[in-house]
Amino acid sequence: MEYTDAYFMEQALREAQKAFDADEVPVGAVLVMQNKIIARAYNQVELLHDPTAHAEVLAITSACNFLGAKYLPDASLYVTVEPCLMCCGALHWSKIGKIVYGAPDSKNGFKKYTTQSPFHIKTTIVSGVLEEECAALMKSFFKNKR
Repeated sequence: MEYTDAYFMEQALREAQKAFDADEVPVGAVLVMQNKIIARAYNQVELLHDPTAHAEVLAITSACNFLGAKYLPDASLYVTVEPCLMCCGALHWSKIGKIVYGAPDSKNGFKKYTTQSPFHIKTTIVSGVLEEECAALMKSFFKNKR
């Protein structure tokens, strides 16, 4: 088995599908260390009645609890959609090593608000992994809402 960014993004897409099925905005995330998924999450804003219950934040919390640590410099986060500013703050403070996202988010993504990276200075960013698949799930969700 070859573990690539696409492989882990497929896992994040599975999480996003869970959100879609639960009538949540379909964003999914997995947190990986040494080619092993240590946390999985999807948006649960409606379920938890919590505007901070984004996939990224839930994955960070789960990973930190699992590791017993507050920083994740050796971890990679795979998330289906460009993180919002709130999630960027959480990712910054977690000192995560790598962030890989699928689809851009022109309405709520961090690039709408800043041209500078809001992440920790050592964080590597990769965008556009399985972008079409990630975007299609979001488009399908909001098409059904209209």
